[in-house]
Amino acid sequence: MQATPGLWRRTPPAIFPPIFGLLALGLAWRRAVPVFDVPAAVGEAILGAVTLLFLFAALAYGAKAVRRPAVVAEDLRILPGRAGLSTMMLSLYLLAAVLVPYGGGAATAVLYAGLAAHAGLVVLILYVLATGPAEQRVVTPVFHLSFVGFIVAAVPAVPLGLHGLAQAILWGTGALAIAIWAESLRQFTLRGVPAPLRPLLAIHLAPVALLGTVSLMLGQGGLATGLAWAAVALLLLLAIRVRWLTEAGFSPFWGAFTFPLAATAGLMALMAGYVAAQPFRLIAAGALVAATLVVPPIAWKVMQMWAKGQLAAKTNAATA
Repeated sequence: MQATPGLWRRTPPAIFPPIFGLLALGLAWRRAVPVFDVPAAVGEAILGAVTLLFLFAALAYGAKAVRRPAVVAEDLRILPGRAGLSTMMLSLYLLAAVLVPYGGGAATAVLYAGLAAHAGLVVLILYVLATGPAEQRVVTPVFHLSFVGFIVAAVPAVPLGLHGLAQAILWGTGALAIAIWAESLRQFTLRGVPAPLRPLLAIHLAPVALLGTVSLMLGQGGLATGLAWAAVALLLLLAIRVRWLTEAGFSPFWGAFTFPLAATAGLMALMAGYVAAQPFRLIAAGALVAATLVVPPIAWKVMQMWAKGQLAAKTNAATA
C-alpha cells in the first residue's frame, strides 16, 4: 500500500540516542555544581534546551506512529530503530530526573509513564525478535539499551524515595548486564565486529556507569567505587582504541558514544563528592570536559542529518 504524504512520515528513531546523551550531559553538569562550584545555571540551561528538543523529537515520532502504528514494529526490526526507540523511552527516565528538583509529583508521573512505555516496548521487541529471522536475535550492545536500560529509572527513583524499586532494578538489571557482557565477549573473540558497527561497543560502558551511579545513590559505596574504577578502565580502553572504533567514519551510530561518556562523567562527579580526596575529582573534571567536547558536536551532526532529510535514508527508517 502506498503511504500517504504528510509531515514526519519517516521520522528516524536515530534522533534519540544523541538527545539521550545530551540529557545525561546536562545531569552531569548539575552534579558538578557542589563539586566544582560551577554555576547551577549551566546544567539547568542545558537541561531546559534539551528537554524542548526531546519533546519536539517525541512529537515528530509520535505523529509518525499515530499515522500508521505498525511502523513502530517495522522500525524495531532494524538495529538503528531498536537503539533509537529504546533511548526514546530511556529519555523519559532522565526527564523525570530533570524534574525532581522542580516537583516530585510531576517527576513521579513521568517516571511511571516511562516504566509503562518501556515495558510495552520490551514486549514488542521480544515479539519482533521471536517472529523475525534468527540473525535478529544475535546479542548486540543495543540489548543493554532495551533490557538493561531500566537501570536509568532508578536514577530518579532514589531521590523520589522509591528505594525498594531502585534496589530491585539495580540487582535485576545488573544480572542482565553481566549476561550481555559475557555473550558479547564470546562473540567478539569468535568473529570480531565489522567496522560500521564498532561505535556500538561504547554502549557497554553505560551499564557500568549507571550501576555505579545507582549503587552510590543507594549508599552502597564499596560497590559503587569498584564500578567507578571499572568505568574508568573501560573508558580508557575505548579512548585507546578510538581510531579502530571510528575506522568507518562518521555515521548515526556515533550517537552510541554520547550517553556512555556523559553517564560516566556524571558518576565521576558523584564519586568526587563521595570521596573527598583525589583522584576522582581530577577524573570527574576530565570526563566532564571530554563529554562536553564530544557529545554536542555528535548530536549536532545527527540533528543536521535529520534536518536535511538524510538520516532516515542512512538508517533505513520505516515510513508511515
